[in-house]
Amino acid sequence: MMIGLDTNVLARYYVIDQSDAEAVRQRPLAQRLIESDKKLAVSKTVILELEWLLRGYYQHDRAQVLTVLHHLLSRTNVLIEDTQTVTRALASYKSGVAFGDALHHASYSNCDSMASFDDRKFARRVAALGLLPPVTVLR
Repeated sequence: MMIGLDTNVLARYYVIDQSDAEAVRQRPLAQRLIESDKKLAVSKTVILELEWLLRGYYQHDRAQVLTVLHHLLSRTNVLIEDTQTVTRALASYKSGVAFGDALHHASYSNCDSMASFDDRKFARRVAALGLLPPVTVLR
């Protein structure tokens, strides 16, 4: 039996939020589940949302987000959807690519190129890092 995890379960596990009584109550439940020997699954979309939540709502910096996501990937009882793509995205994220863009880009590794209108932050960063596939900016 495998249990899929929602973003809020992972947030309760990784974020100590003493200002929210519900979070305080839920955190031990998340800990008990994640630290159990039960087989757990996490989708790429949950990882994408978790990164946004950690960075955007809880104001975690890139290093803190990377620590959380690497820890999640290291859990032997957690199956990450498309682990190879997520790992590749984390490497790009560590190099400065926004995580959402990094995950999209890593998902197209079997393509010859990726089309985008985002020339400033995304396409130029991918080119500077020499990542494949190249990003073609539509003009």
